[in-house]
Amino acid sequence: MDARDLLDGLNDSQRRAVTSPAQPLCVLAGAGSGKTRVLTRRIAWRAATGDLDPRHVLALTFTRKAAGELTQRLRQLGLRETVAAGTFHAVAFGQLRQRWADRGVRPPELLDRKVPFVARLLPAGATGSTAALDTVSEIEWAKARLVEPAGYVGAVRAAGRRPSVDPTVVAEAYDRYEQEKRRQRLVDFDDLLGLCRRDLQRDEEFARAQRWRFRHLFVDEFQDVNPLQHALLDAWCGERADLCVVGDPNQAIYGWNGADPALLDSFADRHPGTEVVRLADNYRSTPQILAVANALLPARGQGGALRAHRPDGPVPALRSFPHERAEAAAIARAVRDHHRPGARWASQAVLVRTNGQIALLEEAFRAARVPFRVRGDGSLLDQPDVKARLRELRQTARELPAVVADLEAAAAELRAADDDASAERAGNLEALVQLARDYAALDPAGSVEGFLAWLRTTTRSDQPDAGGDAVEIATFHAAKGLEWPIVHIAGLEQGLVPIAHARTPAALAEERRLLYVAVTRAEQQLLCSWAKQRTYGERTVPREPSPYLEAITAACERLRNGPSRVHPTTRSPTGRDRSGARPRTTTSRADLDEPEVELLDVLKAWRAAQAKAAAVPAYVIFHDRTLEALAAARPRTHTELLALPGMGPVKVSRWGDELLEIMSRATR
Repeated sequence: MDARDLLDGLNDSQRRAVTSPAQPLCVLAGAGSGKTRVLTRRIAWRAATGDLDPRHVLALTFTRKAAGELTQRLRQLGLRETVAAGTFHAVAFGQLRQRWADRGVRPPELLDRKVPFVARLLPAGATGSTAALDTVSEIEWAKARLVEPAGYVGAVRAAGRRPSVDPTVVAEAYDRYEQEKRRQRLVDFDDLLGLCRRDLQRDEEFARAQRWRFRHLFVDEFQDVNPLQHALLDAWCGERADLCVVGDPNQAIYGWNGADPALLDSFADRHPGTEVVRLADNYRSTPQILAVANALLPARGQGGALRAHRPDGPVPALRSFPHERAEAAAIARAVRDHHRPGARWASQAVLVRTNGQIALLEEAFRAARVPFRVRGDGSLLDQPDVKARLRELRQTARELPAVVADLEAAAAELRAADDDASAERAGNLEALVQLARDYAALDPAGSVEGFLAWLRTTTRSDQPDAGGDAVEIATFHAAKGLEWPIVHIAGLEQGLVPIAHARTPAALAEERRLLYVAVTRAEQQLLCSWAKQRTYGERTVPREPSPYLEAITAACERLRNGPSRVHPTTRSPTGRDRSGARPRTTTSRADLDEPEVELLDVLKAWRAAQAKAAAVPAYVIFHDRTLEALAAARPRTHTELLALPGMGPVKVSRWGDELLEIMSRATR
């Protein structure tokens, strides 16, 4: 392909990212900004202009699917079977196998089932598949962060991490795990990265050969790189600067798994001479959806706000429901309502924060006869902790009510543990308990065996094959990198969004970015919802809306009303405008009449009392402009409260009744 043709259809920023002679180059590519297009065209441009030999290119991705997509696009640009693309693990394994073959070394065996292996290494008080599963997760986190067994306890404390297994137990199991692997000549997937890095550092001949073979390095999704992968990347590069990384700091959502977004943030500092190109033009979502996305990340840092290039669409919708079953049923109805003649079901997706939320949605979709597919391993029965419980149930001789009681007690115990892993597992068990209660309602005399058979039928039926036309149900994490015309986001409640165990500033920032990722999956329409109650076993728990709904509500209000202000001369002394409708905003205290000023003083006194009780500044409770709008509008209902600036769902839930009582007294 002619080099000039590769620039067709690119905007100025994309063209700069493709043609820049800088080495290294860091491309900060916002959601929907054409990241893969830019990456592939840069490789093709440099090949077309003679700046690189495609046979010496290595493009690193995080999934096999991403590597396949990148390779396919390069073929379409004329680079056929020449560019090497793969994951960090696949490339490292390939290099190690070649080195072992050249040296006549028998390769070690690959350990691909860690959980049973680790379970045998745990002390008697920490047995069970869930303890082993959590220990494996901690070992993987430690290895990703380049933490050795001796340093694990200190690293966990420094990171503010709260594993469900005692850190000293994990450290001891981690040490035994490493020793036992060496004794049996086993390696795990993370060992492949460490071994490849070690050999590159120790064997000059091996390092020269690999650096000659791969002279031009490109890394996709760089915000997801962990320290171990970064150390290997440094070893592959050596002293060379021919490195291009592409990432989005606003989509860094894998810190819990060892990724370090600071590696992208500080890339230019660590690589002198780096040029940074920002791609902020979004070609995926409507301006209305991007207004909500931008509002979620007010301190965007390097990422920058996204600029819309699609036509206008509807303002995103936000609804609340009395409980989670009503929410699931309403989402299923909304999906049917938005399924236009000739449209595909696959044009819609439902996104949730946790796997435990999925079972009720599956149930509601079956009842509404809407075809659906749970993406990846998000289905409840695919979760490792649920699989372990079901294996235990198959071997029990107990009655179903006793089994359900045990599951409920186990879920409550996990909730009480209040650590990073337990909350997710508790949600999974609570969803399993709810399914068991549904089964018991259908068959009061049902057995455990009958329940297991019913589960297999209920959760697997009506799901089409991978290529079938179906609505996708996915977690926020599983949705990353995907897009749909219509997206429904469910469960926007405190405790889910952000997740309950996210308490550190870093964890809360990642939760906010995670919601941003979910929002930016939508192309044309975004529908958000939350439930005022959720049932966990036999407990019905009141829920609060997610604090992030404040930003969403305010953005939607601005979209509906625009920046216009109501002029004081258009209002009657009752606070209504001449059409009879209450105004939404006012300009200042000077615009208020005497009764409204008196009401404003009452509201400020009330605010002062609330601020004192909470030990926070008064503006944290409500800004002056919000109190002025309250005094002018004198709302009578929660709905009218929500229409006012600065009055989101969280504040209405917390103080709405008190404010309406103040309004009521003022009109007597």
